[in-house]
Amino acid sequence: MITIPHKAKQFLVFSVKLLIVVGAFYFIYNQLANNDKLDWDKFLILFYKNQSFAGILFILLFSFLNRFFEILKWQNLAQVVKPITINEATKQVLAALTLGVFTPVGVGEYAGKALYFEKKDTKKIIFLNLICNGIQIVATGIFGIIGMILLHLNCAQCDKNIGFWSFGIIIITISFFLLSYFTKKIKIKGYSIEDLIEKINEIPKKIHRKNLILGFCRYLIFSHQYYFLFLAFDVNLPYTTLMATITTVYFLASIVPSFQFLDFALKGSLAIYFFGLLGVNEWIVVFVTMLMWFLNVVMPVVFGSYYVMTFKVLPRRR
Repeated sequence: MITIPHKAKQFLVFSVKLLIVVGAFYFIYNQLANNDKLDWDKFLILFYKNQSFAGILFILLFSFLNRFFEILKWQNLAQVVKPITINEATKQVLAALTLGVFTPVGVGEYAGKALYFEKKDTKKIIFLNLICNGIQIVATGIFGIIGMILLHLNCAQCDKNIGFWSFGIIIITISFFLLSYFTKKIKIKGYSIEDLIEKINEIPKKIHRKNLILGFCRYLIFSHQYYFLFLAFDVNLPYTTLMATITTVYFLASIVPSFQFLDFALKGSLAIYFFGLLGVNEWIVVFVTMLMWFLNVVMPVVFGSYYVMTFKVLPRRR
């Protein structure tokens, strides 16, 4: 067996950390620099017109709460393996976000959190992270379907399009649950849906309840941040219509597996289509989507990069 010298191992670890951070920031720069739909002149004019220190703090508060609720979710779930402090949960969530920003469907996030725990707990951590993200998918699905139905009822321009999509997705969702129920005992590579349900039920109900509450609160926080950003850009639409469109965009974007760094482009294109039906200017939609991405992905990645660079590899016990 080849033994790597300690200094060489340190250099290799540092190089990997640096590569992750540089890669994350390259993709962020690429999104901002190569988007020809971002009209910075219009943005600056509107920003100077509506700038307010209190308003900026208000929007930033939503970003803080969004990530803070995610940290609380992870702290709550991680206690199944071992209790962790808010500080430890913050490190793990932000570092994992940085690792996941340019990997398919954020798979790097799972590996990032697992690195903070013993090797024997890796499968448990990956499973807990799946539950942590799963509750957001559930919230997105519930609010998304409600949003599509409300948009269908309240938007004359959207009747034909939204009605078709909402009906189709509801049928697909019901079919998925029925299929899951009737095939729950079928094993694939030794695992079945029934086994998954049993593992979920092994986690105390009070942890599930807290995870559910935190997940739904987090959804309401970032969806309303989206709403208030549209108000800041002088978009005057009824609350129900605006929120229904926001939840619809998030829901449809969540259905398509993508890289985290493509999240901005995917949500942006969907938002342009749906808000375009409501008569909202394209450049406003692009900038609001970009700001949401910047505030809730880019800013946490900046802090997460610090935790990636200062991460110390734990001795791995088998």
